[in-house]
Amino acid sequence: MKAAVIGSGAWGTALALRLCQNGHQVSLWCHDPSRVPQMVSSRCNPRLPGVALPENLNISSEFSCAEGCELVVIACPSFPLRSVCRGVAPHIAHDAVVVSATKGLEQGSHLRMSQVAAQETGKDVVVLTGPSHAEEVARNLPTGLLAASENQALAEFVQDAFMADTLRVYTSPDPVGAELGGALKNVIALCAGITDGLGFGDNSKAMLMTRGLTETARLGVALGAQKETFTGLAGVGDLIVTCTSMHSRNRRAGILIGQGKTAQEAMAEVGAVVEGYYAAKSAYELGKAKGIDMPITEAAYLVLYENTNVSEAVQGLLNRQRKAETENPGWL
Repeated sequence: MKAAVIGSGAWGTALALRLCQNGHQVSLWCHDPSRVPQMVSSRCNPRLPGVALPENLNISSEFSCAEGCELVVIACPSFPLRSVCRGVAPHIAHDAVVVSATKGLEQGSHLRMSQVAAQETGKDVVVLTGPSHAEEVARNLPTGLLAASENQALAEFVQDAFMADTLRVYTSPDPVGAELGGALKNVIALCAGITDGLGFGDNSKAMLMTRGLTETARLGVALGAQKETFTGLAGVGDLIVTCTSMHSRNRRAGILIGQGKTAQEAMAEVGAVVEGYYAAKSAYELGKAKGIDMPITEAAYLVLYENTNVSEAVQGLLNRQRKAETENPGWL
Protein backbone atom coordinates (compact mmCIF):
# COMPACT_ATOMS: atom_id res chain seq x y z
CA MET A 1 0.00 0.00 0.00
CA LYS A 2 1.13 3.54 -0.71
CA ALA A 3 0.91 5.82 2.34
CA ALA A 4 1.91 9.32 3.42
CA VAL A 5 2.52 10.68 6.91
CA ILE A 6 2.04 14.43 7.07
CA GLY A 7 4.24 15.72 9.88
CA SER A 8 7.88 14.80 10.57
CA GLY A 9 7.97 15.31 14.31
CA ALA A 10 8.85 12.40 16.57
CA TRP A 11 5.36 10.89 16.43
CA GLY A 12 4.89 11.25 12.68
CA THR A 13 8.34 9.75 12.09
CA ALA A 14 7.61 6.81 14.39
CA LEU A 15 4.35 6.09 12.55
CA ALA A 16 6.12 6.31 9.19
CA LEU A 17 8.72 3.82 10.41
CA ARG A 18 6.01 1.41 11.52
CA LEU A 19 4.30 1.60 8.14
CA CYS A 20 7.63 1.00 6.37
CA GLN A 21 8.31 -2.02 8.57
CA ASN A 22 4.88 -3.35 7.65
CA GLY A 23 5.91 -3.33 3.98
CA HIS A 24 4.11 -0.21 2.82
CA GLN A 25 5.52 2.40 0.41
CA VAL A 26 5.75 5.48 2.63
CA SER A 27 6.41 9.20 2.22
CA LEU A 28 7.10 11.48 5.21
CA TRP A 29 6.19 15.16 4.75
CA CYS A 30 8.32 17.77 6.49
CA HIS A 31 7.06 21.36 6.88
CA ASP A 32 10.60 22.83 6.70
CA PRO A 33 12.23 22.35 3.28
CA SER A 34 15.65 23.19 4.72
CA ARG A 35 15.56 20.07 6.94
CA VAL A 36 14.87 17.61 4.14
CA PRO A 37 18.38 17.35 2.58
CA GLN A 38 19.96 16.68 5.99
CA MET A 39 17.38 14.01 6.83
CA VAL A 40 17.83 12.40 3.43
CA SER A 41 21.62 12.30 3.64
CA SER A 42 21.96 11.33 7.31
CA ARG A 43 18.90 9.04 7.38
CA CYS A 44 18.00 10.33 10.81
CA ASN A 45 15.59 12.86 12.27
CA PRO A 46 16.86 15.13 15.09
CA ARG A 47 13.36 14.90 16.58
CA LEU A 48 13.92 11.16 17.07
CA PRO A 49 17.65 10.75 17.81
CA GLY A 50 19.30 7.37 17.57
CA VAL A 51 16.68 5.94 15.20
CA ALA A 52 17.72 5.18 11.62
CA LEU A 53 15.34 6.12 8.82
CA PRO A 54 15.06 3.29 6.26
CA GLU A 55 16.38 3.94 2.77
CA ASN A 56 12.97 3.25 1.27
CA LEU A 57 11.31 6.04 3.29
CA ASN A 58 10.71 8.98 0.97
CA ILE A 59 11.16 12.37 2.69
CA SER A 60 9.61 15.44 1.10
CA SER A 61 8.46 18.98 1.82
CA GLU A 62 5.88 18.85 -0.98
CA PHE A 63 2.24 18.04 -0.26
CA SER A 64 2.20 16.21 -3.59
CA CYS A 65 3.86 13.27 -1.81
CA ALA A 66 0.32 12.30 -0.74
CA GLU A 67 -0.88 11.85 -4.32
CA GLY A 68 -1.99 8.34 -5.15
CA CYS A 69 -1.84 7.22 -1.51
CA GLU A 70 -4.44 4.86 -0.09
CA LEU A 71 -3.64 6.05 3.45
CA VAL A 72 -2.86 9.61 4.57
CA VAL A 73 -1.92 10.11 8.22
CA ILE A 74 -2.01 13.65 9.64
CA ALA A 75 0.51 13.86 12.51
CA CYS A 76 1.40 17.54 12.82
CA PRO A 77 0.92 19.62 16.03
CA SER A 78 -2.58 20.86 16.78
CA PHE A 79 -2.09 24.58 16.17
CA PRO A 80 -1.18 24.36 12.43
CA LEU A 81 -3.40 21.35 11.74
CA ARG A 82 -6.09 23.25 9.84
CA SER A 83 -3.64 24.97 7.50
CA VAL A 84 -1.71 21.72 6.96
CA CYS A 85 -4.91 19.82 6.12
CA ARG A 86 -5.95 22.60 3.76
CA GLY A 87 -2.60 22.35 2.01
CA VAL A 88 -2.61 18.59 1.55
CA ALA A 89 -6.34 18.22 0.77
CA PRO A 90 -6.09 18.80 -3.02
CA HIS A 91 -3.54 15.97 -3.23
CA ILE A 92 -5.59 13.34 -1.38
CA ALA A 93 -7.22 10.72 -3.61
CA HIS A 94 -11.00 10.48 -3.45
CA ASP A 95 -10.83 6.92 -2.11
CA ALA A 96 -7.98 7.48 0.38
CA VAL A 97 -8.42 6.83 4.09
CA VAL A 98 -7.43 9.82 6.22
CA VAL A 99 -6.20 9.40 9.80
CA SER A 100 -5.74 12.02 12.51
CA ALA A 101 -2.89 11.13 14.87
CA THR A 102 -2.81 14.58 16.51
CA LYS A 103 -4.00 15.09 20.08
CA GLY A 104 -5.59 18.39 20.98
CA LEU A 105 -8.48 20.81 20.49
CA GLU A 106 -8.57 23.70 18.05
CA GLN A 107 -8.28 27.08 19.71
CA GLY A 108 -11.45 29.16 19.47
CA SER A 109 -13.68 26.57 17.79
CA HIS A 110 -12.88 23.82 20.38
CA LEU A 111 -13.20 21.28 17.57
CA ARG A 112 -11.52 17.92 17.87
CA MET A 113 -8.63 17.28 15.50
CA SER A 114 -10.56 14.79 13.37
CA GLN A 115 -13.35 17.34 12.97
CA VAL A 116 -10.87 19.94 11.71
CA ALA A 117 -9.32 17.41 9.32
CA ALA A 118 -12.77 16.34 8.11
CA GLN A 119 -13.78 19.94 7.39
CA GLU A 120 -10.67 20.58 5.32
CA THR A 121 -10.41 17.24 3.48
CA GLY A 122 -14.08 16.29 3.14
CA LYS A 123 -13.28 12.83 4.52
CA ASP A 124 -14.60 10.65 7.32
CA VAL A 125 -11.42 10.83 9.42
CA VAL A 126 -10.25 7.95 11.61
CA VAL A 127 -8.70 8.76 15.00
CA LEU A 128 -5.44 7.02 15.95
CA THR A 129 -4.57 7.49 19.60
CA GLY A 130 -3.46 5.78 22.79
CA PRO A 131 -0.54 5.55 25.27
CA SER A 132 2.32 5.76 22.81
CA HIS A 133 5.63 7.56 23.26
CA ALA A 134 7.20 7.97 19.84
CA GLU A 135 10.60 6.98 21.23
CA GLU A 136 9.27 3.57 22.25
CA VAL A 137 7.21 2.89 19.12
CA ALA A 138 10.27 3.69 17.00
CA ARG A 139 12.30 1.15 19.03
CA ASN A 140 9.58 -1.50 18.53
CA LEU A 141 8.72 -1.76 22.21
CA PRO A 142 5.27 -3.33 22.79
CA THR A 143 2.56 -0.68 22.47
CA GLY A 144 -1.24 -0.54 22.20
CA LEU A 145 -3.15 1.98 20.07
CA LEU A 146 -6.79 2.69 19.34
CA ALA A 147 -8.29 3.28 15.88
CA ALA A 148 -11.64 5.01 16.43
CA SER A 149 -14.35 5.73 13.88
CA GLU A 150 -18.09 5.44 13.61
CA ASN A 151 -17.33 3.55 10.38
CA GLN A 152 -16.18 0.05 11.35
CA ALA A 153 -14.60 -0.70 7.97
CA LEU A 154 -12.41 2.41 8.15
CA ALA A 155 -11.31 1.65 11.71
CA GLU A 156 -10.37 -1.90 10.71
CA PHE A 157 -8.49 -0.66 7.63
CA VAL A 158 -6.29 1.49 9.86
CA GLN A 159 -5.96 -1.36 12.35
CA ASP A 160 -4.63 -3.65 9.60
CA ALA A 161 -2.24 -0.99 8.26
CA PHE A 162 -0.43 -0.52 11.58
CA MET A 163 -0.87 -3.86 13.36
CA ALA A 164 2.44 -5.66 14.01
CA ASP A 165 4.07 -8.09 16.41
CA THR A 166 5.01 -5.22 18.78
CA LEU A 167 2.03 -2.96 18.04
CA ARG A 168 -1.51 -4.00 18.92
CA VAL A 169 -4.22 -1.80 17.45
CA TYR A 170 -7.74 -2.03 18.85
CA THR A 171 -10.84 -0.51 17.24
CA SER A 172 -13.58 1.64 18.74
CA PRO A 173 -16.79 3.24 17.47
CA ASP A 174 -16.25 6.27 19.77
CA PRO A 175 -13.98 8.90 18.18
CA VAL A 176 -15.38 11.57 20.50
CA GLY A 177 -14.21 9.82 23.66
CA ALA A 178 -10.95 8.69 22.05
CA GLU A 179 -9.98 12.22 21.08
CA LEU A 180 -11.12 13.93 24.26
CA GLY A 181 -9.19 11.40 26.32
CA GLY A 182 -6.09 12.08 24.25
CA ALA A 183 -6.44 15.85 24.42
CA LEU A 184 -7.37 16.33 28.07
CA LYS A 185 -4.82 13.88 29.47
CA ASN A 186 -2.19 16.41 28.37
CA VAL A 187 -3.73 18.96 30.74
CA ILE A 188 -3.69 16.50 33.62
CA ALA A 189 -0.12 15.45 32.79
CA LEU A 190 1.00 19.06 32.90
CA CYS A 191 -0.61 19.32 36.35
CA ALA A 192 1.07 16.06 37.39
CA GLY A 193 4.39 17.58 36.44
CA ILE A 194 3.59 20.62 38.56
CA THR A 195 3.08 18.34 41.59
CA ASP A 196 6.49 16.81 40.88
CA GLY A 197 8.05 20.25 40.64
CA LEU A 198 6.48 21.20 43.95
CA GLY A 199 8.01 18.12 45.58
CA PHE A 200 4.73 16.29 46.22
CA GLY A 201 4.62 12.49 46.36
CA ASP A 202 2.93 9.54 44.74
CA ASN A 203 -0.26 10.01 46.76
CA SER A 204 -0.75 13.47 45.29
CA LYS A 205 -0.22 12.28 41.75
CA ALA A 206 -2.60 9.33 42.18
CA MET A 207 -5.32 11.66 43.48
CA LEU A 208 -4.73 14.14 40.66
CA MET A 209 -4.82 11.49 37.94
CA THR A 210 -7.95 9.82 39.30
CA ARG A 211 -9.91 13.01 39.78
CA GLY A 212 -8.58 14.37 36.49
CA LEU A 213 -9.89 11.33 34.66
CA THR A 214 -13.26 11.81 36.37
CA GLU A 215 -13.68 15.36 35.08
CA THR A 216 -12.40 14.36 31.62
CA ALA A 217 -15.06 11.65 31.41
CA ARG A 218 -17.68 14.05 32.76
CA LEU A 219 -17.00 16.50 29.93
CA GLY A 220 -16.70 13.70 27.39
CA VAL A 221 -20.10 12.22 28.19
CA ALA A 222 -21.66 15.69 27.96
CA LEU A 223 -20.20 15.97 24.45
CA GLY A 224 -21.50 12.58 23.33
CA ALA A 225 -18.69 10.19 24.27
CA GLN A 226 -19.14 6.73 25.75
CA LYS A 227 -18.09 6.66 29.41
CA GLU A 228 -16.33 3.29 29.07
CA THR A 229 -13.90 4.75 26.52
CA PHE A 230 -12.21 6.64 29.36
CA THR A 231 -11.37 3.37 31.14
CA GLY A 232 -9.49 2.14 28.06
CA LEU A 233 -6.32 2.94 26.13
CA ALA A 234 -7.40 6.43 25.08
CA GLY A 235 -8.42 7.32 28.64
CA VAL A 236 -6.69 5.85 31.65
CA GLY A 237 -3.99 4.23 29.49
CA ASP A 238 -2.85 7.47 27.88
CA LEU A 239 -3.22 9.30 31.18
CA ILE A 240 -0.88 6.89 32.99
CA VAL A 241 1.89 7.03 30.41
CA THR A 242 1.80 10.81 30.04
CA CYS A 243 1.64 11.61 33.76
CA THR A 244 4.45 9.27 34.80
CA SER A 245 7.10 9.40 32.06
CA MET A 246 9.90 11.86 31.38
CA HIS A 247 9.28 11.27 27.68
CA SER A 248 6.19 13.46 28.22
CA ARG A 249 6.73 17.07 27.19
CA ASN A 250 3.64 18.04 29.19
CA ARG A 251 4.97 16.51 32.39
CA ARG A 252 8.42 18.06 31.86
CA ALA A 253 6.89 21.50 31.32
CA GLY A 254 4.78 21.05 34.44
CA ILE A 255 7.83 20.18 36.53
CA LEU A 256 9.46 23.45 35.47
CA ILE A 257 6.31 25.42 36.29
CA GLY A 258 6.15 23.76 39.71
CA GLN A 259 9.76 24.81 40.25
CA GLY A 260 8.86 28.44 39.63
CA LYS A 261 9.16 29.09 35.90
CA THR A 262 6.40 30.75 33.92
CA ALA A 263 4.48 28.71 31.36
CA GLN A 264 6.30 30.46 28.53
CA GLU A 265 9.70 29.85 30.10
CA ALA A 266 8.87 26.19 30.69
CA MET A 267 7.74 25.61 27.11
CA ALA A 268 10.82 27.34 25.76
CA GLU A 269 13.06 25.11 27.87
CA VAL A 270 11.24 21.95 26.78
CA GLY A 271 11.85 23.05 23.21
CA ALA A 272 8.87 21.30 21.62
CA VAL A 273 5.11 21.71 21.45
CA VAL A 274 3.41 21.32 24.85
CA GLU A 275 -0.14 20.41 23.79
CA GLY A 276 -1.50 20.58 27.34
CA TYR A 277 -0.96 24.33 27.40
CA TYR A 278 -3.29 24.85 24.44
CA ALA A 279 -5.78 22.14 25.48
CA ALA A 280 -6.19 23.69 28.94
CA LYS A 281 -7.79 26.82 27.52
CA SER A 282 -10.15 24.95 25.19
CA ALA A 283 -11.14 22.43 27.89
CA TYR A 284 -11.76 25.21 30.40
CA GLU A 285 -13.96 27.10 27.93
CA LEU A 286 -15.82 23.92 26.92
CA GLY A 287 -16.47 23.05 30.56
CA LYS A 288 -17.87 26.50 31.25
CA ALA A 289 -20.05 26.40 28.13
CA LYS A 290 -21.49 22.99 29.07
CA GLY A 291 -21.80 23.75 32.79
CA ILE A 292 -19.44 20.90 33.71
CA ASP A 293 -17.53 21.00 37.00
CA MET A 294 -13.83 20.70 36.09
CA PRO A 295 -11.82 22.03 39.05
CA ILE A 296 -8.41 20.65 38.01
CA THR A 297 -8.76 21.97 34.46
CA GLU A 298 -9.88 25.34 35.85
CA ALA A 299 -6.88 25.48 38.18
CA ALA A 300 -4.57 24.67 35.25
CA TYR A 301 -6.15 27.45 33.19
CA LEU A 302 -5.72 29.97 36.00
CA VAL A 303 -2.03 29.09 36.42
CA LEU A 304 -1.27 29.02 32.70
CA TYR A 305 -3.32 31.99 31.50
CA GLU A 306 -4.17 34.15 34.53
CA ASN A 307 -0.80 34.00 36.33
CA THR A 308 -2.35 32.48 39.44
CA ASN A 309 0.29 31.32 41.92
CA VAL A 310 0.74 27.54 41.75
CA SER A 311 0.56 27.08 45.53
CA GLU A 312 -2.65 29.12 45.68
CA ALA A 313 -4.17 26.96 42.94
CA VAL A 314 -3.26 23.79 44.85
CA GLN A 315 -4.79 25.12 48.06
CA GLY A 316 -7.91 26.10 46.15
CA LEU A 317 -8.31 22.49 45.02
CA LEU A 318 -7.62 20.97 48.43
CA ASN A 319 -9.97 23.36 50.24
CA ARG A 320 -13.01 22.71 48.04
CA GLN A 321 -16.25 21.78 49.78
CA ARG A 322 -16.39 18.14 50.89
CA LYS A 323 -18.32 15.72 48.67
CA ALA A 324 -18.88 12.06 47.83
CA GLU A 325 -16.52 10.52 45.29
CA THR A 326 -19.27 9.53 42.87
CA GLU A 327 -22.15 11.74 41.79
CA ASN A 328 -24.77 9.12 42.71
CA PRO A 329 -23.42 7.18 45.71
CA GLY A 330 -26.74 5.41 46.24
CA TRP A 331 -27.26 6.22 49.91
CA LEU A 332 -30.84 6.56 51.06
